[in-house]
Amino acid sequence: MRKFKLLAFAFVIGTASLFAMNSTTLVGPENQMRNELVKLLQTPDFTITSEMNVVIKFTFNSEGEIVVLCAGCKDREIIDYIRENLNHKKFKNPGERDKIYTVPLKIKAA
Repeated sequence: MRKFKLLAFAFVIGTASLFAMNSTTLVGPENQMRNELVKLLQTPDFTITSEMNVVIKFTFNSEGEIVVLCAGCKDREIIDYIRENLNHKKFKNPGERDKIYTVPLKIKAA
């Protein structure tokens, strides 16, 4: 009887670990969102003197439009450019409404 309990316990732990390892992360759609962001920010209308990293925080409204919360940069010109080109743009596959997404982008000097 003791071996049966041990076997049942091992089965439950093994099954639980399989479900825990089954990741349901949105790697594909989030990567697709990042690619759409890069397309929208492709050609700035000003010159960039140095390479910088920008972390953009955004969410989606009820119509599926992007709402930029924080541009993650101190340069006012870049912040205005990001907000101008991203705010209220519709994505092909918008994410969850009211979920805050964080996407790091590297802006390269021309």
